[in-house]
Amino acid sequence: MARTLRVLTQLMGWSSVAIGLFHVALGNAAIPGAGSAGPTVDSWGRFMGASFVGYGLAWLWAARQRPVPARAVRLLAGVFLLGGVGRLLSFALHGRPQWFQIVLAVIELTLPPVFFWLAGAEERASRDGAEAVTAGR
Repeated sequence: MARTLRVLTQLMGWSSVAIGLFHVALGNAAIPGAGSAGPTVDSWGRFMGASFVGYGLAWLWAARQRPVPARAVRLLAGVFLLGGVGRLLSFALHGRPQWFQIVLAVIELTLPPVFFWLAGAEERASRDGAEAVTAGR
């Protein structure tokens, strides 16, 4: 479980950093179906791309800890889940987005429960291991 959590946490980190840099570099062109949304949305998108780089760096920080901190994973996965909920809200208020946005929403809504489960399992395993060491003294 610990290895799976670490690998998925690293994957989230590196993919978030890459996606964020992609948005910083390309602006509106990085958003499928957005076309030319104008300079205001381009500016906002590039800023949000930089924020996503920071989000990815937080995932990478968590992945480097021994053990991977369950609290940090839950917080970061919760933010990811909130993004998926935001996409659902947009869908309900404004209609169906470009197909790739739907794929992203599915990922954002299904991956956080996996992180919640893995973080809990890792936390229990760490606690049980610490109790076993303490009981052996």
